[in-house]
Amino acid sequence: MPTLLGIHGSVTQPGRLHQALELALDSVEQQGTSITTSLLHLGDHQISFADGRPLSAFTDDTEAVVRQVLAADMYVIATPIFRASFTASLKNLLDLIPVEGLMGKVCGLVGMGATDHHYLAVATQLRPVLAWFGAHLVPGEVYLQSRHFQDGKLADPDAIAGLNALVNGIIATHQATVQNPGMLGPKPFAAG
Repeated sequence: MPTLLGIHGSVTQPGRLHQALELALDSVEQQGTSITTSLLHLGDHQISFADGRPLSAFTDDTEAVVRQVLAADMYVIATPIFRASFTASLKNLLDLIPVEGLMGKVCGLVGMGATDHHYLAVATQLRPVLAWFGAHLVPGEVYLQSRHFQDGKLADPDAIAGLNALVNGIIATHQATVQNPGMLGPKPFAAG
């Protein structure tokens, strides 16, 4: 059974972005698909700094978290935007993952910022890192702001529709790549 892992790329207390990611994953379950979903909140785990050690050398949650990421078939990755970029905790997680860990897997991206000023951060900062892995990225991202929420819950119909479209795009792209593995091009340079 294929798995869709939501990655909440923040170590702060789960809030609005976490709730939006849960909503996106719940929409998959409501569709009655055979896809299993799970949510990884980086703040729930003790993850060491990527320093080149093998995973087995870490004595905290690092190896288990990386193995959870490696086991998933597709991803929806959500990150707050801090200082015009995605979080350091998400970058550290990506630094711990071997290139083959995301190669050929489908990712959709969600960013959240305080203003419109940072809406391109996901496309210009996170997308290239995932492309380095050879991940297949669903075109477009969802960008959320405080105004999309009411009482801590995502309430904007366009934002909700965008999340649903993103998740549906992830699933459709995954299904297409399973049926035709070579359809999206060669391995990334990093894997060469």
